[in-house]
Amino acid sequence: MGKIGLIIQKEYLRRVNKKSFIIFTFLTPLLIVLLVAMPLWLSTFKDTEVKNIALIDVTGKYGAVLKDRDNYHFINMKKEVGTFNPNDHKDIYAFVMIDADLLQHPDKITIYSETQITTDLKGYISDQLSKYLSNEKLASYNIPDLKKIIQDSQIELNIKTIKRNDNGKEKAASSEFATAVGLVATFMIYMFIFMYGAMVMRGVMEEKSSRIVEVLVSSVKPIELMLGKIIGIALVGLTQFLLWVILSLGILMVVALTTGMPLLATASAQAPGILQMMGGVNLAEIILYFVLYFLGGYLLYASLFAAVGSAVDSETDTQQFMLPITIPIIFAMYAGIYSAQNPDGPLAFWCSLIPFTSPIVMMVRLPFDVPLWEKLLSLTLLIITFIGTTWMAAKIYRTGILMYGKKVNYRELLKWLKY
Repeated sequence: MGKIGLIIQKEYLRRVNKKSFIIFTFLTPLLIVLLVAMPLWLSTFKDTEVKNIALIDVTGKYGAVLKDRDNYHFINMKKEVGTFNPNDHKDIYAFVMIDADLLQHPDKITIYSETQITTDLKGYISDQLSKYLSNEKLASYNIPDLKKIIQDSQIELNIKTIKRNDNGKEKAASSEFATAVGLVATFMIYMFIFMYGAMVMRGVMEEKSSRIVEVLVSSVKPIELMLGKIIGIALVGLTQFLLWVILSLGILMVVALTTGMPLLATASAQAPGILQMMGGVNLAEIILYFVLYFLGGYLLYASLFAAVGSAVDSETDTQQFMLPITIPIIFAMYAGIYSAQNPDGPLAFWCSLIPFTSPIVMMVRLPFDVPLWEKLLSLTLLIITFIGTTWMAAKIYRTGILMYGKKVNYRELLKWLKY
């Protein structure tokens, strides 16, 4: 095993054996399962308290419209709006005041309450009265069967999307599913580049501050040390991601089986539709390119993070150098989100080719069948740029890793590139 291989092994084993790595790796799937399962569990709890809702209607037309529901009980009160005092009725949750014909004056309805009412109550009242008023408006036209005519004229389309390849083979597809897959992959690469890139920077700074690097560079070249650290942490990231997927699925299945939650029933009921949507997306290809773009984007930015870590003595000094690195990453994230609506537009096209944004933006486009030449060109440019940034970062790393106590600026970094 070469020197770089030994450094990769050292970095990998040192980080995966840390308690923080083990705890974070096992804790994250639990949090993912909680985010998925908790809403389903909470949805089984219903508010059993029946709230009294007083209706004061001067027109006398809407008393029968607002009907009782599981947790709402409507009471018609015969009082004048101007003389009514809500403080006299502490057992009432809310008071619905109607002081004119709503068909002529839609704004003559007010809800009073001592505390903020729920959106569910407001929505229920609005929905019931709106339906009633719509029917009244239709009846005022005196056209026989007008309501039925309007209902018959409302056609709800069920649009199917089919993908047909060059051989004429057809597959059901879903643009919504493709968009969701692209956005999830985009966010994950964005998160991993930031998280593991910062890990590289902190690792370089730790070795520099502890003077361990002085011993290491006596037996290995600085570029070998930097590449070994970058690749080792990349393998840590891939290991952690794989464990997250396996553990999340495993824990989710265990929770569903042991708690009797409707998760499995829901999944089995929706399985045919989900499988049909997945048929239009080549998941194997997306996973392959996800790994390639993750590695390419990570290696590109990790080399820059390593250069920053070698040029400074403390984390507070990194701020001036982090801005040019973080701006393209953040811009790529926003470009990816906006490109999801138009994956073949000029913004998506160019950002999926530019190496500093392509790892993030291309993941949004992949579920929409990007031409092969665009993918190959994007990866080629990414690899060439990675080699260039690694060469530049190695120049800075070689000088900065052994320099202490000096405030470095951009002019100084340019000098190091010429050494």
